Amino acid sequence: MNTVVSKDGTTIAYDRRGNGPALVLVDGALCSRAQGPMPAVAEALADRFTVYNYDRRGRGDSGDTGPYDVDREIEDLAAVIEAAGGSAYVYGSSSGAALALRATAAGLPIEKLVAFEPPYVVDDSRTQIPRTWVADLQALEPGDAIKYFFTKGIGLPGIFVTMMKLMPAWKPMKAIAHTLPYDAQVVGDNCFGDPMDASQWASIQQPVQVVSGGKSPAWMKTSTRALADAIPGAGHTEVPGQNHVIKATAIAPVIADFCR
Repeated sequence: MNTVVSKDGTTIAYDRRGNGPALVLVDGALCSRAQGPMPAVAEALADRFTVYNYDRRGRGDSGDTGPYDVDREIEDLAAVIEAAGGSAYVYGSSSGAALALRATAAGLPIEKLVAFEPPYVVDDSRTQIPRTWVADLQALEPGDAIKYFFTKGIGLPGIFVTMMKLMPAWKPMKAIAHTLPYDAQVVGDNCFGDPMDASQWASIQQPVQVVSGGKSPAWMKTSTRALADAIPGAGHTEVPGQNHVIKATAIAPVIADFCR
């Protein structure tokens, strides 16, 4: 494990492996550098990149200096990129893609960005996320916050969450459930069914590839296409046979091809 200190003094933990150009991975909700998809992504790309897989604040071995602000998370990513040599390719998944997009728009030295399915909702084709969801998540105990996130945020049936409670991943997710309001704030106003506001991405000059899964729901495909249209010069690709839980073996070639 390696650490770097963010601008506000928060310690951010990261793993480094592989050889080649720097590539930083940015996780989504309820994930860390030890759980979720990124360890497998790092392994799949370590033969072509020096991969930096870090714990977002409040997760794993990273600190959690309050009060929370999205700008502090952008500074955390900036600190990891600085540790990686001052600039890097970035791959963000789900709310991690939303964070990476905001960081790119803020001017971080990101050479290229691959954004996989940031959880934006830009039409009325699905049950809408409550506009109070940040406050709602903040008020709930960890287990209830996870259930709210999966049912109200993602739109999964409650039986799915009931089954998850029997799985080994439940305990680690509860340990970082307090960061769910962070993810909600990172996504911001892009998840309430309103048309995509292109002005928020107008400052992005770096190459961006927006990616979706071929088996993902229609609302997600609509939002990723709208995002690609809104970002100057961005591309869009759909990975056949994949959904929001994309396999490392499916996304790794997309990242490698775009970044190299």
